[in-house]
Amino acid sequence: MTPPNSLPPLEAADVARRAVPLLDLTDLSETCTEAAVTALCARACAEGVAAVCVWPAFVASAVRALAGHPVRVATVVNFPAGGEDGEATLAQTRRALADGAQEIDLVLPYRALLRGEAGVARAMVETVRGACGGSILLKVILESGMLPDSAAVAAASRLALEAGADFLKTSTGKTLVSATPEAAETMLLAIRAAGTGRAAGLKVSGGLRRVEDAARYLALAERIMGPGWVGPHSMRIGASTLLDDLLRARDQAA
Repeated sequence: MTPPNSLPPLEAADVARRAVPLLDLTDLSETCTEAAVTALCARACAEGVAAVCVWPAFVASAVRALAGHPVRVATVVNFPAGGEDGEATLAQTRRALADGAQEIDLVLPYRALLRGEAGVARAMVETVRGACGGSILLKVILESGMLPDSAAVAAASRLALEAGADFLKTSTGKTLVSATPEAAETMLLAIRAAGTGRAAGLKVSGGLRRVEDAARYLALAERIMGPGWVGPHSMRIGASTLLDDLLRARDQAA
C-alpha cells in the first residue's frame, strides 16, 4: 500500500495540478512493446501531460497514436551509456526526426568531460543541435549522478547550454544516483546565469515517485528562477511512476 502523503491534502492537490502538465510520461524499459506505447499515449492524452518519451524504435508508433493531440513525442539518443560515437548518435537522431520526433533527449558524453576532453562532448551536442534545427527541442542529459561534485555539474551545464541545449536534464534514470535537489539547483543556477541570448529549461528525471518529490523541485525552481517561471516550456518532470501519486492527491481533494 502506498503511504499517505505528508503534505496537507489541499497543498498536495495544488502540487498535483501544477505538476501533471509538466510530465514526460515515459517507457524506456527493456520490455517495452508497441502495445505498451499505444497505452502510454492514450494515458498521456487522458491526463494532459506535456510529452511521451519512448525508445527511437517506437517514435513512429507514438506519432500515429498522438495524431491530433497536443502531447509531444520525445525520444532518447546516445542512451543510456552516453558514449562518444558522434556519427552513430547523429544517424540515430536523424532517423528519429524522420519518424516524427519533436523532442530529442541526448545523453552527454560525460566521461569525455571528466577526462578533460570537453571538445568531444561539445561536438556531439553541437552536431545533434544542428540536426534538430530550430524547431526541435533538444534536452541534454548530464547524468549528474555520475559527476563527482557540483563544480562538474556546473561545467557540464555551461557546456551543454553553450552548445545549443534547450533543456538541461538531470539523468537517464538508469544509474544508482539519479536526480537530486543539489544537482537541480546547480543546473538552475547555470540556466539563470547563461548568456546564450535565449531561455533554457530544466528536466528533472529519475527517482521521483511522490507528490512531495514534485513539490520539492517546483519550490526549488521558483526560488531560483522566480514565480511564474515553471511551465511545460521551461520545466519537465520525467517520472511515470509519479503520475499515479499525483492523480491520487488531486482526486482525494476533489
